[in-house]
Amino acid sequence: MDKFSFLGNSEIEYIDELYQSYKNDPESVEESWRKFFQGFDFASTKFPIKQTINKDQIPASESMGKEFNVMNLIQAFRQRGHLFTKTNPVRSRRKYFPTLDIENFDLSESDLETTFHAGTELGLGNAKLKDIVAHLQETYCKSIGAEYVFVRHPQMLRWLQKKMEGSRNTPNFTDEQRKHIYYHLKLAVGFENYIHKKFVGQKRFSLEGTETLIPALDAMIERGAELGVEEFIFGMAHRGRLNVLANILEKPYENIFEEFVGEEFEEDIALGDVKYHLGYGNTVKTDEGNQIKLHLAPNPSHLETVGAVVQGISRSKIDNDYQGNQDKLVPVVIHGDAAIAGQGIVYETIQMSQLKGYKTGGTIHLVINNQIGFTTNYLDARSSTYCTDVAKVTRCPVFHVNGDDVEALIFTIRMAMEYRQEFNTDVFIDILSYRKYGHNEGDEPRFTQPILYKNIAAHKNPRDLYADILLEKGIYSKEKVKTLNADFNKLLDEKFELSKTFEKVIIQPFLENYYKNIRFSEPVDFISSPETGVNQKVLTELADKITNLPGDLHFFKKIGKLMSDRKKMIENNQFDWAMGELLAYSSLLTEGNSVRLSGQDSERGTFSHRHAALVIEDTNKKYFPLKNISEDQAPFHVYNSSLSEYGVLAYEYGYALAHPRGLTIWEAQFGDFHNVAQAVIDQYISAAEDKWGIKNGLVMYLPHGYEGQGAEHSSARMERFLTLCANNNMQITNPSTPANLFHMLRRQVKRDIRVPLISFTPKSLLRHPACVSSIEEMAKGRFQEVIDDKNVISEEVRRVVFCSGKIYYDLLAQKEKLNAQDIALVRIEQLYPFPHQQVDGVLNRYPNALLHLWVQEEPENMGAWQFINYNFKDKDIKIIPVARLASGSPATGLSKIHAIGQNEIIRKVFRKCTCERKLKYCGLQCVEGSSHDEILRQHEYFEEKKSKLLM
Repeated sequence: MDKFSFLGNSEIEYIDELYQSYKNDPESVEESWRKFFQGFDFASTKFPIKQTINKDQIPASESMGKEFNVMNLIQAFRQRGHLFTKTNPVRSRRKYFPTLDIENFDLSESDLETTFHAGTELGLGNAKLKDIVAHLQETYCKSIGAEYVFVRHPQMLRWLQKKMEGSRNTPNFTDEQRKHIYYHLKLAVGFENYIHKKFVGQKRFSLEGTETLIPALDAMIERGAELGVEEFIFGMAHRGRLNVLANILEKPYENIFEEFVGEEFEEDIALGDVKYHLGYGNTVKTDEGNQIKLHLAPNPSHLETVGAVVQGISRSKIDNDYQGNQDKLVPVVIHGDAAIAGQGIVYETIQMSQLKGYKTGGTIHLVINNQIGFTTNYLDARSSTYCTDVAKVTRCPVFHVNGDDVEALIFTIRMAMEYRQEFNTDVFIDILSYRKYGHNEGDEPRFTQPILYKNIAAHKNPRDLYADILLEKGIYSKEKVKTLNADFNKLLDEKFELSKTFEKVIIQPFLENYYKNIRFSEPVDFISSPETGVNQKVLTELADKITNLPGDLHFFKKIGKLMSDRKKMIENNQFDWAMGELLAYSSLLTEGNSVRLSGQDSERGTFSHRHAALVIEDTNKKYFPLKNISEDQAPFHVYNSSLSEYGVLAYEYGYALAHPRGLTIWEAQFGDFHNVAQAVIDQYISAAEDKWGIKNGLVMYLPHGYEGQGAEHSSARMERFLTLCANNNMQITNPSTPANLFHMLRRQVKRDIRVPLISFTPKSLLRHPACVSSIEEMAKGRFQEVIDDKNVISEEVRRVVFCSGKIYYDLLAQKEKLNAQDIALVRIEQLYPFPHQQVDGVLNRYPNALLHLWVQEEPENMGAWQFINYNFKDKDIKIIPVARLASGSPATGLSKIHAIGQNEIIRKVFRKCTCERKLKYCGLQCVEGSSHDEILRQHEYFEEKKSKLLM
């Protein structure tokens, strides 16, 4: 076996870096390393070696060879010691080979009394082998297992080694500190026991088996406060959530008890949610008197989704509350072992952790490792050795801790907190524990894990295990322990009686302080939009500023052409989509509203329309016109995200949640890619207000439109969003002009309500010559939910064609070709909340219409048709669809077939009259299968006018 096979690349690089520093300046390295390298140089000079320090290549003395053997042993403990720990409280560990026995390093019992210089590597100085081994065993093979040698930065590696080896990973608490630890264990265990007896059989996803989490979180908060942290943002799934709410965030026990028996929610919550999904926020006082803000984000049953939301909330607060200081706020995500190993969203979120637009200064990851999924054994739940192996993506340190050893866990979490503040990277702590009951309290775990649960049934809880230690040390007597537990139980009885006096279940809206002047929306808010125009002179100045580039910077020559074209738009007063969008941003920025835009290609734009970031020629630097409008403007952020939808959309939802005064946008590369993030849409964007009373103004850009690009790049699945619409929970728009986009974006921030906005944005329309707006349209007016046809003779209109988005321009081209002023093309720009009043106004404008159509590019079973039909059901007309045939796929993959289908849609709308009854003049080009008789019967009010039209 290669004697140095234990070494990872990072460890070799570390040693080599130290050696190079030693050669340049011996005083620059620690004394222990200096002495080691002196010995190494002596051996190398006397016995020259080739490329490695393998002992077998050195004809040195036996003692020199054994020095290297001991170094091998030390490095092996650092790298593989975690495989031989005592971290599992209820199972025997799997066996790994080779072991760390000294015989595997060409050492023997006869060497145990030999003194080795290698002991200086551990801070022991010259030490006997037996003492070195004991030191290593205590450091790396007891209740704490450490994976860290893959950390690439020598400074981080040295910090971890010094921290662990200097203390032997063994805490040394005072008697008072141990009493404090027991206090929190008393709360954790007593709370679970009380609920189990008081609310028999009710689901709560108890923390029993991992109650040491509570004193650990308390220690993390205390240490964080000492290091300057002012706020923690927590995300966690169900397991232990009620305990964390009660005993860390100090949510009143009586409020939690009421959630077990309550029958009605307070008025602001439409449906509410189960108690183990709810969020909460509070400001608590540490033992030293520091005020610390704590927030636990609400989460759905889609376990790990909340992790990315927490990152977004944290970054939003860091940007906007702490002026970018990452040390003031710490995200904490509490995972389950099966979820962290099995859910792809975890990987997506971790990949964002060091990216410029998404980093939050390091997250503390805690895993409640029950060693079982729902009923799935851990061996069937993952291929990796540990559930935390995803941490190695970013080479973050991972600690595996025995969940019964509360002192070891507290020691580890304090070290993790210090490491995070020192290096601003993630840290993972895997708490090896168990769950006392099944997946929930009504489950029978012995159906599937009889042996494991036999061991668990005989196992003491962490509170009682620690009580035994305190009794042994003489810190507490049995009577004192009994009294402490009984007093807490009495307190819970009082809180339970208090809960009976409540009439309704109170749900605290998450981050409610951020929404003091923002109310819930009402139906009247969507009847018409507020004025959102901007002074024409101001707009002209903004347009000029964002199209003028610094003369001392050089850009790609096509950028010059782009800016020249944009200047011509100003001169010609014809602004395209990109300019409408950029003017919306720039006007908001100068009015004090920040803008954040994030997506896979958002800087340039997937379709090369935006160019919000301009690369300076022959450099990697970028110039952002929207960041250089004025000195006192609000911040503008645009980021190209990782190739993730689920993680990034959840992140931006969290960002918008914590910053309602700004405009936060997530842009899909193509609209249908949002389906990878469907859990965020279903569980947060559409349902959060009804479930948790949450307001959120996130904007989603979903490029949509049929241009013959195939099934995956045509439809943004409008129908799925419309299915989720109710109670004004979302806004669904499909704007067709730059001016309407301009007003839509400004409206999102200027109203005193916050409702998610899903906007279906164009692709080919970005450069369509007819898709332009004047500066007057942006300077005056508001968002138009419905845009009526101006090129008609109202009394002569016989056909009203409703549509939305890109298809309008195809219809418009044919209408202009035919000069058909008897056909009205009406654009529904906002599909939800449905603009009933505006649509009714359109219908009243055309009293002589014989036929009303809904035209869409999508197949009939997709798009907006079913939703439109539903909203027209109470109107005094029958609306007929013109669409592609129903299909399981959104679109064809062949451009020629697409063109045939598109032409057929247009042909049907403008089909010449072929019905049996000849009209002198009707302008009616019938949809196939319809006749004038049928149409006239549908419109009884037209009977009086028939005599004027019939021959």
